[in-house]
Amino acid sequence: MSSAAKQGGAGAPAKQGGAAGAAGAKPAMRKPVFVKVDQLKPGTSGHTVAVKVVDSKTVLQKGKAASAHLRQTRIAECLVGDETGTIIFTARNEQVDLMKPSATVILRNAKIDMFKGSMRLAVDKWGRVEVTEPASFVVKEDNNLSLVEYELVNVVEE
Repeated sequence: MSSAAKQGGAGAPAKQGGAAGAAGAKPAMRKPVFVKVDQLKPGTSGHTVAVKVVDSKTVLQKGKAASAHLRQTRIAECLVGDETGTIIFTARNEQVDLMKPSATVILRNAKIDMFKGSMRLAVDKWGRVEVTEPASFVVKEDNNLSLVEYELVNVVEE
């Protein structure tokens, strides 16, 4: 065992506590940092993006809507964007109903999924899709980030 770990130094886990921890108070909520579509990069997550829905196409509809005990699976690919560019957003189940063309939505805790070498924006169970008041920007449709094809390159460190 190293001397730092014995003494509770850099190698040891820090103790939880302090005024907020002792009182049982919730940590202060952070203000969301909105990013623009052209700042999105492959393999990143935790984005908060305000976008306008340009187009929405249902690509998968499974299950019977008539029976309540069978869960229906719906997936739609929606072209969303802001004044810097567009990207394809993969909407699942209840999200499909919110993604109507010309609607303005805020995607909270969104992540970038890679699909056939191109970027897709997605919001899983840890995120949220909120419909908000119409935005004033015009979507820049000639910069579609989902049309850029990425290739996985393994870098050998020397």
